[in-house]
Amino acid sequence: MIDETIKNLPVLVTGASGYIASWIVKYLLEEGYTVHATVRDPSKQSSVGHLLKIAQQAKGTLKLFKADLLTEGSYAEAMQGCGVVMHTASPFVLDGFTDANEALVRPALEGTRNVLNSVNQCETVKRVVLTSSVAAIYGDNEDILRVPSGIFTEDHWNVTSSVSHNPYQYSKVVAEREAWKMQGNQSRWDLVTINPSMVFGPSLTSGSQSASIDTLVQMGDGRLRMGVPKLILGIVDVREVAKAHILAAFTPQAKGRHILSNTELTMLQIGKILRKQYGNKYPFPFMEAPKFVVWAVGPLMGPVTRDFIKRNVGLPLKFDNRRSRELGVKYRPAEETFIEHFQQVIDDELLKKK
Repeated sequence: MIDETIKNLPVLVTGASGYIASWIVKYLLEEGYTVHATVRDPSKQSSVGHLLKIAQQAKGTLKLFKADLLTEGSYAEAMQGCGVVMHTASPFVLDGFTDANEALVRPALEGTRNVLNSVNQCETVKRVVLTSSVAAIYGDNEDILRVPSGIFTEDHWNVTSSVSHNPYQYSKVVAEREAWKMQGNQSRWDLVTINPSMVFGPSLTSGSQSASIDTLVQMGDGRLRMGVPKLILGIVDVREVAKAHILAAFTPQAKGRHILSNTELTMLQIGKILRKQYGNKYPFPFMEAPKFVVWAVGPLMGPVTRDFIKRNVGLPLKFDNRRSRELGVKYRPAEETFIEHFQQVIDDELLKKK
C-alpha cells in the first residue's frame, strides 16, 4: 500500500501521445501533477502538439522525454524522481503485418520488461499502473461458454489466444503476466492493472486510427447498411478508462486487476443509438444479418476471418465491472460516448453523408 506523499512526486506516463494516455495526461495536468511523458519523437508536433496545448492551459507541468519500447533503459531518465509509473505504451495492430511475434508480441513483452526493469532500479517508484485489456481475460466470445457463471471477472485469464490465433490478445496476456511475475519478485512497488473492453469516445487528436473508429466509420459509410453481424461488444468510454488509471494510482488500497467496461451492446444497438441522434443522414444498419450470410461475405469486407465469425458471432458476452465501480469509476451513458465519438468522425471528415 502506498502513502499520500506519492502525490507530491512526478508521474511517468509511457506512450503519452496515445488515445487513452492523452486523456490520462490531460487529467493529471488539470489536477496539478508534474507529468513525465514519454513518446517516440518529442519533436513531432503531430504527436505532442495537443499535449503541449493542454499543458499551457493546465496548472500542472509537462516534461517530454524520448523513449522506445524496444530500447533497453530508454525509460530510465524519464522515470527519475517519479512516484507512479503508468505504462500505457503497447503496439496496437490488428492486421497488415506478416510476423505477429515481431509486430505485437515481442514489443508488448519486451516493452513491459524494459519499463519494469527501470522501475526496479528507481527507488522513488512505489506504484505501477499497467494498461492491460479484457483481451488478457478472454480471447473470443465463445470462451464464456466455459465460464459457469456466464460472466467474465478479474479472476479469468485468456488461455485460448496464441501467436497464430488472436495475436493482439495474446500480446496483452503475455505482457500482463510478465508484469505480475516481475512485481512478485520484489516488495518496493505494487502493481494495479486496468483492463478495458472496447474503448470508444472522443480522441484528443484528429485522424486517430483504432478499431473503434473503424467500427463507427463502417456504421456510417453504408458498408453495413444491409445488416450487421450479431456481435456483442463490451464498451467503455476513453475518459472513464483514463480516470480509472488515476484512481488506481492514488487510491492507497487499490490492488489487482480492474475490468473497465460500462455495458455490453450489439452492433445493431450501437447503430440504433446513432440513428436516433442523426436520423437518416447516414446509412446506419437497421437489421442483423444471419450468421450464414456473415460467414459468406464477412471475409470479403476486411480483416474478418471465418474462424473469428465462428468463435464470436451470435455468442454471449458479459463482464463484471464491480471492482472498477468500487475503485470510484462512474460510467456515463453509452449514448453519450457514441454520439460524441461519431460526431468527431464526422468533424474529421472520415466519412461522407450519403
